[in-house]
Amino acid sequence: MRQAIAGLDFAPILPLWLLAALALVALLALGVALWRRARGVWWRALSFAVLLLALGNPRLVEETRETRPDIALLVQDRSDSARIGGRAAQMDAARQSIVEAASRIPDLELRVVDLPEGGQQGTRLFSAIDRALADIPRARLAGVIALTDGQAHDVPAQPSFEAPLHLVLPGRPGETDRRIRVIEAPGYGIVGRSVELRVAVEDLGAREPGGAVRLTLRRDGVPPRVESVPVGREHRITLPVERGGPSVVELTAEERGGEVSTLNNRAVVTVNGVRDRLRVLLVSGEPHSGERTWRRLLKADPNVDLVHFTILRPPEKDDLTPLNELALIAFPVRELFQVKLREFDLIVFDRFSNRGILPPLYLRNIADYVRSGGALLMSAGPEFIGASSLAATPLGQILPARPLSGQAAVAEGAFRPHVTEAGARHPVTEGLAGANQGAAQASWGHWYRHLRAEPQSGTTVMNSPDGTPLLQLDRVGEGRVALLLSDQIWLWSRGHDGGGPQAELLRRAAHWLMKEPELEEEDLTARIEDGTLLVTRRSVEAAPPPEITITAPDGTTRRARAEAGLGGRATLSVPADQPGVWQASDGRRSAFAAAAAANPPEMADLRADAERAGPITRATGGSAHWLGPFGDGVGRPAVPELRRVALGRDAAGANWIGLRRNEDHLVTGIAALPLLPPWLALPLVLGLALVAWRREGR
Repeated sequence: MRQAIAGLDFAPILPLWLLAALALVALLALGVALWRRARGVWWRALSFAVLLLALGNPRLVEETRETRPDIALLVQDRSDSARIGGRAAQMDAARQSIVEAASRIPDLELRVVDLPEGGQQGTRLFSAIDRALADIPRARLAGVIALTDGQAHDVPAQPSFEAPLHLVLPGRPGETDRRIRVIEAPGYGIVGRSVELRVAVEDLGAREPGGAVRLTLRRDGVPPRVESVPVGREHRITLPVERGGPSVVELTAEERGGEVSTLNNRAVVTVNGVRDRLRVLLVSGEPHSGERTWRRLLKADPNVDLVHFTILRPPEKDDLTPLNELALIAFPVRELFQVKLREFDLIVFDRFSNRGILPPLYLRNIADYVRSGGALLMSAGPEFIGASSLAATPLGQILPARPLSGQAAVAEGAFRPHVTEAGARHPVTEGLAGANQGAAQASWGHWYRHLRAEPQSGTTVMNSPDGTPLLQLDRVGEGRVALLLSDQIWLWSRGHDGGGPQAELLRRAAHWLMKEPELEEEDLTARIEDGTLLVTRRSVEAAPPPEITITAPDGTTRRARAEAGLGGRATLSVPADQPGVWQASDGRRSAFAAAAAANPPEMADLRADAERAGPITRATGGSAHWLGPFGDGVGRPAVPELRRVALGRDAAGANWIGLRRNEDHLVTGIAALPLLPPWLALPLVLGLALVAWRREGR
């Protein structure tokens, strides 16, 4: 809109200091005339005044102005906490009302921006306002209106703008919210021991906090455990770590009547079970070139406590030879295989033959140790054949293969170990460097002897060229057994004929025997990355993968078939858009994964709160208004009225919002008319001076 503004202006011909000096001289001259009571003193004063006015060059100036509309900013919070309950619908309706009201106000432009979800940083309300104000001249800013629940986590110490900030909040003041706050939760725990969680259940906004609530603990699908927890006080929870790998613990506090939401009544903690130092008993029998292979492998792992014995003397040779003359000591059979047997996590027999060293009672103890959860690894050579073979003892009941009889049991000649079809899917041998791929042969170095045996149970993961098992793995009761039917693996460690993955193969076999979670051949795992639930099913079976049932934290389920991959794996990915515990099941196994809240600072308090941004609102002269209770269903929410206010006036009332009138404009033209031009000023000054001279001359 254009308008013309007229006014008086001065454009002095002389500098102001010179005009001031002339005025002082004129005053002195008039002072002398007044003192002498001269007759023409007033005419002289008038002539001096006209002269000074002419030198000041008065003008009548007319400006043509183009007024610019003021700009108001409307910011709507789209974060997670602003979508709970009926908040999003309330704010959408309020936004529409404000936009319609602003369109009816002349000389006002309303700009609308959305505040997206801020992720782990909370709600960045004032950062969004500053970004939007970067394109708005501050001289035209009429005010800022924020449609938000008040959960702002970037409130500055001082406002970055001078216009009023008005908060429009869903709901009503005085809301309550119950939450679980995890004070301390260890990320790791030793298997067989317990960890302690420190949590607190708090009632935010409650007038009379206190009492006790029921807290339900769910862990990896086991029956829930319920405890009574005092409100507002720290509570300690002891959890046993029963297995290796991650365990998901979900804590749920009972709902409080009238609270805003139950989203933060739930907390999820993941405790990763790790084993303490593993105790391994290595018993070497007949000395051979690869005897040190096992010792080097196990000693290289700092998490392994190794007890190693080499049997060179049977127990009946315990004579009275003085210790300082004794080269070999008797094997502590009873202490190892009866008293302390169950203290070991793994027993390794390397080319051990039973020549009366271990009585049947102790061999039976080893078999019972495996059945009850222990681990046994045997590396066999020619001693595994004949009457002294361990296969002919009570230990043979748990071995997954039996050697053939006679000379045909020992096969001599160069060969390369071959990974079987099941071995290509088993975690012990899957993906070994240099292994055979399809029709291609392995690139490993040759071995020169193996034993022919008949498999009894378990899985053959490596075999020889004649098809007999070379590495047989089996589960026996609660324990596991691995049988290596060759004593030639040490050739790989020496790099013979190019070598092979000896250390990796034996490391995997040992850790599979000790039940490391990442080496389970039949397993289902789940994890959440970047808002996606990733389910991995692993199996040595060649059958197509079954359908996976996904259960969301809210109890809804869906079924989908996993996609088959390499190494016996099948994977499935689905969006994990809810915080809490997700469950995946293939019908036989279940896996759990914890999805943390997308915005933990915002989920910590779900009440609509005007006090977080209160200091900035008051500093700018703004106000806070409530839209009313959720879901009342009666028309539109109570949106405050929009009004224009002049600079310096109050910008808020009980039910209205004030937007400042800045009257910003652009000057498009200026016209100046001199009021005392020289052709008029000179005759006036001379005429008045002549009148004054004639009056004084009489």
